[in-house]
Amino acid sequence: MAKLVTIFGGSGFVGRQVARLMAKEGWRVRIAVRRPDEALFTRTYGVVGQVMPVMCNIRDELSVRAALSDADAAINCVNILTPQGKSNFKTVFEDGAANIARLSAEMGVARLVHISGLGTDVNSTSAYIASKSRGEAAVLQHRPDAVVLRPSVIFGAGDNFYNRLAGMTRFGPIMPVLGGRTRMQPVHVEDVARAAAMGADGTAEPGIYELGGPDILTMRQIVDQVLEATHRRKIVVGMPFALAGLGSTVLGVVQTLTGGLLTNPISRDQLALLRRDNVVNPQARGFDELGIQPIAASAVLDSYLWRFRKSGQYDVIKKSAKNLREH
Repeated sequence: MAKLVTIFGGSGFVGRQVARLMAKEGWRVRIAVRRPDEALFTRTYGVVGQVMPVMCNIRDELSVRAALSDADAAINCVNILTPQGKSNFKTVFEDGAANIARLSAEMGVARLVHISGLGTDVNSTSAYIASKSRGEAAVLQHRPDAVVLRPSVIFGAGDNFYNRLAGMTRFGPIMPVLGGRTRMQPVHVEDVARAAAMGADGTAEPGIYELGGPDILTMRQIVDQVLEATHRRKIVVGMPFALAGLGSTVLGVVQTLTGGLLTNPISRDQLALLRRDNVVNPQARGFDELGIQPIAASAVLDSYLWRFRKSGQYDVIKKSAKNLREH
């Protein structure tokens, strides 16, 4: 019988790519999510019965135990950008990750892959990073044989990074940029998925891998990429962190008072993330050790940011038609 992998958060941005790849490689795939009815689309990733969404709340031990039953490998792809009710940074990144690691060890799950993030620092001013750091430590405490992946900012169709920036190009003549000199190493979601699959099938040795794309870019350069891909011309203006922090505080209060009807576009925690570089340590293990040649953002942005162009998919055709001479 084919081996079984349980993918926690398997319907999310990264998780669905991992699930698709694992199914393609012949694994039986169990998608462990809080709302399996919203993850039914993942069943199309394999033949009938190969991919199955199941209900699981990683905060609940019995729920995690059921999701890990008979699994040969487990991959934790669960991620949140902002706290949502009981799902906050501590319960998800720390308690949930610890539950998965501890129970996978107790139940004899052969391999565990944990997706963390670059720049882990328990003393970080970013609650997101500090909590991820504590969760990663808990995973390695229970599963020192785990494969831990630390990707930089992840891009690809459906991402929450390039798409958000592209959405901002639709409004006004000015394009504000925060942390213009902050460096990042965007990594393609399919490359991260490949690394996770290698950890699950034992191809990757246990340990920590830092994953970054082939290009190290400043935020200003990333904004320029977005403007080029969306065929937009904007006046790019750097925004001081102090001003952005004040605006984030005010909008955070508005979001609370409106019950989330009006959302804060960037939290203070996300501002903290933009204050520091997010690049791979040259001494760390990464794609080279995995034998993966990472894809550059410039190679794929046009494939999914075209919808932010003034004429969408017809933008190139319209520009080309302007060059035709009338006879």
